[in-house]
Amino acid sequence: MRRSIGEIEERIRRGEATVLTAEEVGGLVEQGAITELQDVDVVTTATRAVMSGTYAVLSFGFAKKGSFTRAVSARINGVPAHVGPCPNERLGHVDLIVFGTAHRDERYGGGHLFRDLVARKSVCVDVETSDGRCISRDITLDDIPHARLFGTRHAFMNYSAFVNMGDAHSTIFHAIPFPPAMSGASFSGCGVLNPLKNDPLLETIGVGTRVLINGAEGFVIGTGTRSTPEKPNLSGFADMHQMIPEFMGGFVTSAGPECVTSWAVPVPVLSRHVLDAVLLPDEAIPMPVMDITTRSALWVADYAQVWRDVDLAVRVVSDSCRDCGDCIAEISCPMGAIKRPVRIDRSLCFNCGLCTVLCPDVFRARLGSIRSPDGLDIPVTLRQSDRFRAARLAEMLKRRILDGSFRISSPVEKLSP
Repeated sequence: MRRSIGEIEERIRRGEATVLTAEEVGGLVEQGAITELQDVDVVTTATRAVMSGTYAVLSFGFAKKGSFTRAVSARINGVPAHVGPCPNERLGHVDLIVFGTAHRDERYGGGHLFRDLVARKSVCVDVETSDGRCISRDITLDDIPHARLFGTRHAFMNYSAFVNMGDAHSTIFHAIPFPPAMSGASFSGCGVLNPLKNDPLLETIGVGTRVLINGAEGFVIGTGTRSTPEKPNLSGFADMHQMIPEFMGGFVTSAGPECVTSWAVPVPVLSRHVLDAVLLPDEAIPMPVMDITTRSALWVADYAQVWRDVDLAVRVVSDSCRDCGDCIAEISCPMGAIKRPVRIDRSLCFNCGLCTVLCPDVFRARLGSIRSPDGLDIPVTLRQSDRFRAARLAEMLKRRILDGSFRISSPVEKLSP
């Protein structure tokens, strides 16, 4: 038996469709309530993670016509922007490309800038002109008619966990120097919620598939860079004007600022193969473990070790705070979410768990551990995916499908995994 997206769209229009989040599917599978194709029509999936391959294309009128010939360089809030490709000669217009990993300093980069723009904060644009002048102007996103966020490689089917067999050193895979001698682990991936885990052969996800990126409607435009049949990933874009700040941002690693991006993808259950993928629990999803120094594969764990029987959100026990002069948790928080007197700004928090490692009396969460083949339990000391918000995004997509404000779409072309 095989179904079409058109059939499922019709069921949604008639109010007959069963739409479930990937986490809801897991609970119903344990009850034996989902076994056949007709038991579920659409599964909503999502991921929120540090995604380096993110950039923005911004095009806007910057000055009066004739005020300069062309721009040769630019910065926005100090973050370098690439000028081009159009010269816009004497139009006073600029086209800028900003990488999510570009940065002003070690605490502020492209990811922070993108969130500030989406939050409608004023940002300072500095443009160097071809005649050597510098022109500055404060603008908001509403002054930028064309603002699109692109992903070059996002939403890997399953990423890697990392351990360090050597000495501590700085890396994009940890917010502090990576703990040495196998004393801690970091990982990415939202397990059962991850979009491509639920459609590994790309039967339903293709060019033109409608998705949510940071809460805004966007589209898949292809597979991303370094995509392989074993580990596919996606490339896509969405309009920044419709994005929601809490699903994006900057994440400061010990090697510099990175970019947080979120995706939500509907997976119509068209075939038995898609259903079988949807039904896989966290313990059946492989999580390769690699040495951070050599980037060599060590063994394969599974996502149940880091997402089963853990706390998705960090708790604060404020009465236990000793009000240290220099709060190491506040200083080290990769999202700048810890404030004094001690509290967490939930709109910023990534639930990475680093604060629970640095100050376990005040900040608490079970983060899980990764077991080595010889039985060593290596504690998770940083999560680079936020399953708490991914679950919220999957639920948001489900509601929008059911109320008709989001329409699932057939791909215009299939993708090769």
